[in-house]
Amino acid sequence: MTNRTIADIVADQNPLVLAAHETVQEACKCMCERRAGSVLVIDDQRRLSGIFTGRDAVRTFAEGKVAAVTTLAQAMTPNPTTITPESRAIDALRAMNDGGFRHLPVVENGRIWGIVSRGDFKGMEIDRLDEETQLWECIR
Repeated sequence: MTNRTIADIVADQNPLVLAAHETVQEACKCMCERRAGSVLVIDDQRRLSGIFTGRDAVRTFAEGKVAAVTTLAQAMTPNPTTITPESRAIDALRAMNDGGFRHLPVVENGRIWGIVSRGDFKGMEIDRLDEETQLWECIR
């Protein structure tokens, strides 16, 4: 189980994707309807340009911006870290742990495959990351 690839996890996934010109209000509505924790934001060529998560929504509202007029381009996290479909699950967990984020877009040669989040991983995969983290702490 700890050798699952990201392709195994995102197989048949239909990620929530919106254009950069869409509003924060529309993104939040779509996230609520789809019970999704993030939106992959694309440019005019349908390439990934950013990610919009609940954290971005909170920051947008805290800054006093109006959701109905603020675009995703203005509120998203641009140029997010990505992972390829042939990567292993543990690689995604490491990237999320090291980067301090919970969502990781899956992209290969400009094509969006999907997105993984911490909840997509099994106990053994998370246990392995915890063991690695503990070992690193002992070494330091």
